[in-house]
This record gives sequence, structure tokens and C-alpha cells, in this order.
Amino acid sequence: MKWLSDKTILVTGGTGSFGKKFVSKVLEYDVKKVIVFSRDELKQYEMAQEYTDPRIRFFIGDVRDKDRLYRAFDGVDIVVHAAALKHVGACEYNPFEAVKTNIYGAQNIIEAAIDRGVQRVIALSTDKAAAPINLYGATKLASDKLFVAGNSYVGNKETRFSVVRYGNVVGSRGSVVPFFKKLKENGATELPITDERMTRFWITLDQGVQFVIDNLQRMKGGEIFVPKIPSMKVIDLAEAIAPECSIKIVGIRPGEKLHEVMITEDDARHTLEYDSYYVIQPEFPWWREEYSNGGKPLPDGFSYVSNTNDHWLTVDELRKLVKE
Repeated sequence: MKWLSDKTILVTGGTGSFGKKFVSKVLEYDVKKVIVFSRDELKQYEMAQEYTDPRIRFFIGDVRDKDRLYRAFDGVDIVVHAAALKHVGACEYNPFEAVKTNIYGAQNIIEAAIDRGVQRVIALSTDKAAAPINLYGATKLASDKLFVAGNSYVGNKETRFSVVRYGNVVGSRGSVVPFFKKLKENGATELPITDERMTRFWITLDQGVQFVIDNLQRMKGGEIFVPKIPSMKVIDLAEAIAPECSIKIVGIRPGEKLHEVMITEDDARHTLEYDSYYVIQPEFPWWREEYSNGGKPLPDGFSYVSNTNDHWLTVDELRKLVKE
């Protein structure tokens, strides 16, 4: 990708599952520098032992600290905002902390990017931000709204903001996959399932990272990009990982949905469909019709929900993904 040549890229939350994979991917291109911004010195130390490319820089800081972001964004062309408090239960129990990181942190990113002349910013969202019922989803919905509206504040500057929203990532930290695997390795004879009807959207880490890179190139500013990805049944995932184990239904936890939504029926009215993704368009006067670039409007009543998806992963496909 020639457009990435000689660019300086910063990723917040850069020591997380997404951040590490994103860094390794963009280093395949002729980028000038990749800055890993995060608050955990141990994770940065461990990552520095694994990633020795001289183009990498490690920057300790917290998105809650605007002054630190101003320093970190000096000379940066592209920001990928992956830092967040993401654990549903932890956010329910520590709501003020989730607000500080996920909402105030988003505002700090926006203001620092505009003032420092960053060209493009993409923020990572989640399916839980669409019609949220838990605090994590609510803070990410607020974050999405902030990043979309941030385009209205840039004036005559070049900074543009967009959002990428996708579902559960196979094998990421906090995913049910390593949890089930650990139970199996420890000799468990049964796996806990919250509800046998539960479904989720599913995407691999590689697919998620590539989707972000692709949208960094195509973004105009203000879009929420949603990939077309398969759904899976959690009970099928349990069978794929540990077919010898029985299933124990433990009930839905606080803040948890049976099925996840990525595009609500209301959002679908201003969403365009492309071959492999959807674009939720911003409802602002500065958004121009030519930005649609061949997208197709969605039919009335459309919504993108994990249990009504037309693409499903089988047990065998899930087993292959988990193995990889």
C-alpha cells in the first residue's frame, strides 16, 4: 500500500491483541514509524522483546491524559484508537472508570488529533455499541458519536475521524475461546454456557486488522464501517473446542444479550451496502452524496443481527478457526 509510505502511525492500546497484530501488519509496509501507546509498562517491555523493528517506538501514557496525548501525537499522520475498558462485568462494577477511559478518552483523542494535525483517525467500536444494554456498550456508543461528530469541529484542517465496528474476535484476550480451552486443559468435564440460544458475530484478528487498514484508505470522515462477517452459536463453539464435555446452562449474566446487533433498523435507513461491508453514513450536512461511491441503500426494516445473519459458521469451521 503506497499510501502508507513514510507515514507515522500511532495505535492506542497498542499492547493488546489487536494492537500487536496491527503493528506486525503495518510494519510489512514502508511506514516511517509505528508508535505503541499504552499505560502498561510490563506489556510494553514484553512486546519490545518480541518486536525489534527499529521503526517501533513505545510511549507510556493513558488516553485520559490529554497533555500526554498532545506530546504523543506530535508528528503523527494516522491514529488507530484501540484503547478501552472492554470487560462487560468490570464496566458494570466500575462505571465511572469506564466513562473516563471510553468517553473522556475519546474526547481527548479527538481534540489532540485536531490540534496536532493528525490526518486520519479510526476508532475501534463493538457490536455492543448498537442498541446497548450494558455500560460498556453505552460508553462505546457515546464514543462512536463523538468520533463521528468530531468531523464537524475540524474547520479547515485535514483531520478526519471514522469508526470501525465489528463483533467478537476469535481468541482475543477476554474471549470465551481461551476460557473454554483452559477449562479443557485442566480436565473439566463440562463447559458453562449462559444460554443455549446465544449467538454472536465472529471475526478473526487478521480480518479485523485488515478491515481497519482498508478503511483507513477509503474513509472520507464520519462513517461507521461494519464488515459482513459470519455468526456462530456459542453452544457450537463449545462442541468445537471440547466435544467430550457436557454443557451446563448457567444463565445470562448482567448486561449480556442473547444476540448482538451491529446495525439497528433505525441506523439502516442511512446505511449503504457494499460487497463485503456496510457503511453507516453520518447524518450531517457536510456529508456529500458522492462519498457513497456506488453503495446500495438497504431495504426498509433491515437490521444486522447475529441470529438473523445469512452466514453461519459450522462446528467444523469453528474448530478450524480455533486451532489456527
